[in-house]
Amino acid sequence: MTEAQKELIKGTVPVLNEHGVALTSYFYKRMFDHNPELKHVFNMGNQQNARQQTALATAVLAYAEHIENPAVLLSAVKHIGQKHSSLNIRPEHYQIVGKHLLASIQEVLGAAATEELIEAWEVAYFQLADLMVGVEKDMYNQMIQSDGGWTGWKPFTIIKVVAETDEIQSIYLKPTDQGRLPKHEAGQYVSVRVFLPELHLYQPRQYSLSDASNGEYLRISVKREAAEGKPEGMVSNYIHQYVEVGKQLELTAPTGSFQFVESDKPHVFISGGVGQTPLMAMLEHLADKKEDKPITWIHGCRNPDLHAFKERVKTLESQHQNMTSFSFY
Repeated sequence: MTEAQKELIKGTVPVLNEHGVALTSYFYKRMFDHNPELKHVFNMGNQQNARQQTALATAVLAYAEHIENPAVLLSAVKHIGQKHSSLNIRPEHYQIVGKHLLASIQEVLGAAATEELIEAWEVAYFQLADLMVGVEKDMYNQMIQSDGGWTGWKPFTIIKVVAETDEIQSIYLKPTDQGRLPKHEAGQYVSVRVFLPELHLYQPRQYSLSDASNGEYLRISVKREAAEGKPEGMVSNYIHQYVEVGKQLELTAPTGSFQFVESDKPHVFISGGVGQTPLMAMLEHLADKKEDKPITWIHGCRNPDLHAFKERVKTLESQHQNMTSFSFY
């Protein structure tokens, strides 16, 4: 990328600040109109509430602001790469996105989108795309090389369903092919994909693994998102209504950088509501390794009836003298 092209990119920062969401909203509509098959890849709930449009606008703006030194965005690139690998994003998807993003810039900016500006954004976009493809390739290689690992969507069979509360169900899953499970780090998540008949679409969602790695099963704990001034959770409600023992769900391999970190210091876990799920995996991990350092568990939720894992935490506390728990309603 030339210095002149970098200056052109930086010159679009004020426009992105003011009209970024309008641009990305136009982009998504254009892309889904021309490539409707991508609706199976994207969270269409986040399209309804504009969360995805806002997230992309923020990312494009950050890239433009740091075009002189994109290395400062490497941690964000890793985070995005993990999300993309959990959705089975492949190099060909970047080609489609690039085509529609560049066309959207040209069509939204109109006469202001000079040939030089579009060329600069093309170079910038594919520079970032090449970086993302490389990062994600490494992640896929790590997944496939790990014992029991896989890439893409893999069928899992539900072996147990536990109603933790009226809002949260824990779902225990084993590979349908009876294959081995890879070791996952406490705190990581998987993507789950279901077919929603009312949309005629597959829809993916991310759920934290709520139990420690054990080689026997994976467990997710799903909160039913009710409609309270917003659209109800399409996938979470589907799971609560239709999922039962013997049925299948498709999963991608565990990923995510929110992980338990070994330390010589005491362990303190603070959570609210269903946000405790990745922390439960960490707590179970400590219990499995017979941790002797002090453990403090602090959890809050709306009322005692909605307190998931309450009895399990009490049991662990009774079994480990170094653990203390507190609950707030």
